[in-house]
Amino acid sequence: MAGPGLSSQAAAERLEQYGPNCLPKPARLSFIRLFILQFKSAFIYVLLVAFIACLLLGQILNAIFIFAVLMLNAIIGTVQEYSAQQAADALSKMVPSQTKVIRDGHPKMVDSLSLVPGDYILLTNGDRIGADIKIEKHNQFKVDESALTGESVAVNKIDLAFAGTLVTHGRAEGEVIATGARTQIGQIADLVRQGGSAKPPLMQRIERFTLIIAIATLIIIALIFGLTLLRGADLSQVFLLGVALAVSAIPEGLPAAITVALAIGMKRMSQANVIVRKLVAVESLGSCTYIASDKTGTLTVNEMTISQISLLSGERYHVAGTGLTPTGLVHKHGHGVPVSTARDPELYRLALSGVLANEAHLSFEAEQSHADQMHADGDGVDLAFLALGYKLNLEMDKAKQPPQEQLFAYESENQFSASINQIEGRSVISVKGAVEKLLTMCQLDAQQTQAVLDETHWLARHGYRVLALASGEISDPNHPLTDLDFLGLVAMSDPLREDAIEAVALCQQAQIKVAMITGDHPVTALALARQLKLANDQDGVITGKQLTQAQQQSLAEFDHLIAGHRVFARVQPRQKMEITESLIRQGEFVAMTGDGVNDAPALKHAHVGIAMGLKGTDVARESADLVLTDDRFSSIVKGIIEGRIVYNNIRKVIYLLISTGAAELLLFILSVLFAQPIPLFPLQILWLNLVTNGVQDVALAFEPGEGHEIDQPPRRPSEPIFDRLMLERLIVSALWMGIVAFALFSLVLAMGSSENDARNLTLMLMVLFENVHALNSRSERNSLLRMPVLSNPLLLFGIILAQGIHIGASYTPGLSQALGISPIGLGQWLMLLSAASTLLFIDEYHKRLWRQQHKPKVRQATADRQLE
Repeated sequence: MAGPGLSSQAAAERLEQYGPNCLPKPARLSFIRLFILQFKSAFIYVLLVAFIACLLLGQILNAIFIFAVLMLNAIIGTVQEYSAQQAADALSKMVPSQTKVIRDGHPKMVDSLSLVPGDYILLTNGDRIGADIKIEKHNQFKVDESALTGESVAVNKIDLAFAGTLVTHGRAEGEVIATGARTQIGQIADLVRQGGSAKPPLMQRIERFTLIIAIATLIIIALIFGLTLLRGADLSQVFLLGVALAVSAIPEGLPAAITVALAIGMKRMSQANVIVRKLVAVESLGSCTYIASDKTGTLTVNEMTISQISLLSGERYHVAGTGLTPTGLVHKHGHGVPVSTARDPELYRLALSGVLANEAHLSFEAEQSHADQMHADGDGVDLAFLALGYKLNLEMDKAKQPPQEQLFAYESENQFSASINQIEGRSVISVKGAVEKLLTMCQLDAQQTQAVLDETHWLARHGYRVLALASGEISDPNHPLTDLDFLGLVAMSDPLREDAIEAVALCQQAQIKVAMITGDHPVTALALARQLKLANDQDGVITGKQLTQAQQQSLAEFDHLIAGHRVFARVQPRQKMEITESLIRQGEFVAMTGDGVNDAPALKHAHVGIAMGLKGTDVARESADLVLTDDRFSSIVKGIIEGRIVYNNIRKVIYLLISTGAAELLLFILSVLFAQPIPLFPLQILWLNLVTNGVQDVALAFEPGEGHEIDQPPRRPSEPIFDRLMLERLIVSALWMGIVAFALFSLVLAMGSSENDARNLTLMLMVLFENVHALNSRSERNSLLRMPVLSNPLLLFGIILAQGIHIGASYTPGLSQALGISPIGLGQWLMLLSAASTLLFIDEYHKRLWRQQHKPKVRQATADRQLE
């Protein structure tokens, strides 16, 4: 009879039939493809129309200027996104590289990509399972399935084991029944490909903004066209005027400035341990109103940790530190002084029993306790006891521990593990396991038994997994598990990351709703939710079963249930995605965080998906827009702040460009109404918008945060880029610049100067207005006098450079003739600078009025939030 496994020939044939054992990868975008995608934007479409119009009208120089902006924007965006793609690719892969199989009747290691249905796999402790298998033989076999289910506790497996999960205990053999896309991971990953992700908030706002600008521009141009034609103007002059109006209305430098602002935010986020895979996701995180977070590995460390110890005597101990790094101290409850096992022999016996009845391995290089120097192998519970041993300074070198005579490995049907060791010439057995099981091995009176049970229930209600420990000298070798001394209880959990509580509090301070979505038990979820202040009682936790029932009733009932709760437990992967979609339907801008395969569909469908980079699965990272390289929830808060800074800077750039553009438009409107010549030619306006102003708006994108970003409420999903404050400021500044420029143009003409001289002085005045206005744009509310002068040295340099470029152009042969400009005297320049500086006082006065009008409202809104 043939043994298990395949022959090499059969395996090769099946590999040809089923294909490589890997999940379908999204196609990597080439540099050229990324470059082409940079043109997929509403603003870019407007610029392309302007470019084509200039070509048709023979305005070649104008077309060249616009083309240069399009290329600059595309190159910056392409380089940034290609770099992010390369960084994401460099992260470790989830699928193991080698798997032990039976081939041609002999065990051999093969590349996991070559696994096929029918292969016979041999698994042992520490292996990452490479395919779905049907288990044929098993010995104390336990698997960590947190990547699939969100469950933080390893589970016993006797029938099926799935690809991507980790063997934490024992051995098993089995036949491969599914590979690649046909595995459980593949089926979950298929959800990722269903439908598209939500449109980023910035794109939604920019599209609405572009539509408004386009419609307003067309209406104004149509009215002025009609007015000039009625007056009998020359048709060529009418077309020239139309081009000039279109050029003045369209903020040609805005796409490049936005791209630069996003690229700067992308760089700053990378310094905060956040890889941005899609450029626009920089701002999306700052716009989010709701963070739906996975629990295991995101809010928690995904490592079992002993947090409390209760001795039979009634003494309680608190164990500090999270995860496996042994940096925490052990304190007696109510005391701040760390305990010593030398002075507390009962605590020593308990800790030693946990270390001896143990099959795991935990060590640190060069006596370091950092995670990157750690070597851990084995079941999470066993590892937690070894970490406790390090914290209590026990002898952790196996060679120096009491010699082991016999090991009773953990089996689910027995519910305990034990070890017999020679201690001072005596055979001593150490046992750890289920409380009820160990109580039958020990001699306790009724009062002691009840006290143990009461303590067990109290710890369980707080979300802990409770184990008991016992030990004793063996008097009867045939019955070693009788008449033992009950040592006490340990309470363990997958604890919150040290920064999680503060990070969630900061999100709430920023008025961002936070929800926890997990596949774990409701009791465990509630215990963590209490610490995070997301829920106070069991009614605050919604289970996957309740979600299913609500969905069966109606979509409205499903949305209502989700809207009223912040903690979801026993949730399936599809339900995570459905929760995300429900929140989007309710008008939230949703950021979803996670690390497992079960999180991938929700990551893909959220406005912004955030994956863990260190312990996250490959599928999760592929589905996300952002990747945290340190897996810390607090990095999300840093990202939110950076995202808000980016959006504020984009608003500043938009305000600068649109207000100067509106001033130019007003200058033309006044010239038409008062039958004056064209005040500026199209090329001169392009020079203003793209060169002199372009230098400054890019520098404005480097503006640092003003310090109050975390206290700002999230923007409403329906909030336009132009809110009331920006509209007020735009109208005031545009009116002042437009009227003063028209007054200068008209005055120079009235004094007998030529049209070219009038345009030359008007153009210089507009450049100076832009210089002053760039300073005004640094803050929407704060006085310029209260802002550090050198906090953005690039802006000061940009202002000087813009002025220098324009003055230099007036002295440059060829360029000065093309632009129709000439040098002006120092006296004239100082006069124009004085006129432009008046804009500073106008803007400062408006800011002061706005602060006075809105200060009481801000205080009242703050008080209302505190009452809530």
